[in-house]
Amino acid sequence: MPSAPDLGPLLEGIGDAVVPIAIVLVAALLLLRFARPLVRRVLHRILERQMTEGTERSIAQPEIQKRVDTLESIVVSVIRLSVVGLAALLLLAIFDLGPVIAGLGLVIAAFAFAGQDIVKDYLMGFLIILENQYYKGDVVTIDGTTGTVEELALRRTTLRDLDGAVHVVSNGLVRQATNRTRLFARVNVGVQVAYGTDMDRAIATIDRVGRELAADPAWADRVLEPPATLRVDELADSGITIKVVGMVRAGEQWAVTGEFRKRILAAFAGEGIEIPFPHRVVISRPERPPDEIQDAAEASAASDT
Repeated sequence: MPSAPDLGPLLEGIGDAVVPIAIVLVAALLLLRFARPLVRRVLHRILERQMTEGTERSIAQPEIQKRVDTLESIVVSVIRLSVVGLAALLLLAIFDLGPVIAGLGLVIAAFAFAGQDIVKDYLMGFLIILENQYYKGDVVTIDGTTGTVEELALRRTTLRDLDGAVHVVSNGLVRQATNRTRLFARVNVGVQVAYGTDMDRAIATIDRVGRELAADPAWADRVLEPPATLRVDELADSGITIKVVGMVRAGEQWAVTGEFRKRILAAFAGEGIEIPFPHRVVISRPERPPDEIQDAAEASAASDT
C-alpha cells in the first residue's frame, strides 16, 4: 500500500500563519467598523476650527453639515477600499505569494493606463471637493442640467431635477458648475405695472410688501434683506417693469419669491394698481352679399377701361 502523504509541514505552516491572519483580519474589521464615526468627528473639528479662526466665518451650520456629509462618504469609501486592499496584500504576503503580488501590480498599472478617462474623473472629483465647488444637498447647474446633488463621489456627480429625473455626470466632464445654494441667495423679480400707473404709489406698495414679508414670523428666519425696489427696469410693450431684489438664506429663494409674488397680487388688487397683460384688437367687418361683391368688381373694371 502506498504510504499516506506527510501533512506535518503543511499543517505546521498553516498553524504558524493563523496568528498573523487573525491579526490582519481583526485589524481590518476594527478599521472598517470605526472609520465612519472617526472621520465624522475629525471633519467636524476641522470645519469648526476654520470658522473660529476666521478662514471660513461665513459658513453657516447647514453648510458645514453638507460638507461633512459629502466628505464623510468619500473619505470612508477611500478608507474602506484601502483597508481591504492592504489586508489582501498582507494575506498574500503571509502565504508567500510574491509572484501573485507582482502580477497584481502589473494588472493595476495596465488598468490605470487604459482607463485615463476614469483617472481624470477621479482627479476632477478630488478638485471639486478641495475647491468647495458644491456638496451633497446643493442645488447646482451642470452643463445646462439643474438639480439637487444627491451624491458626490470622486468619479461622478448625481443630480435629481425638479421632475424627479436622475442625471449622472462624470466629474471629468464638468466644465462649469453653477451653485445656487452657496451661503445666501437673492430674490430677483420683475414686477410689471400698466402705463398710467402712479409709479411712486406702486414702488411704495412693493416696498411695503417686502417689509411685511420680512417681518412675518413664518418667513423672518428665511429673509436676510427685505425685497425692495432697485430701479424702473424696462419700458415694455404692455407695461413698465420694476426690478425688485432682496437677500434670503441659501435654498429659500424659490419659496420666498413665490410668497412675495402672491402678496404683490393681493396688495395691487387692494390699491387698484393694474398688472398689464397682452391685448389683442380684432376688427370685424360685416360680410358683403355675393351680388354686391360682383357689382363692385364690374364697376371697378369699367372704370379702369
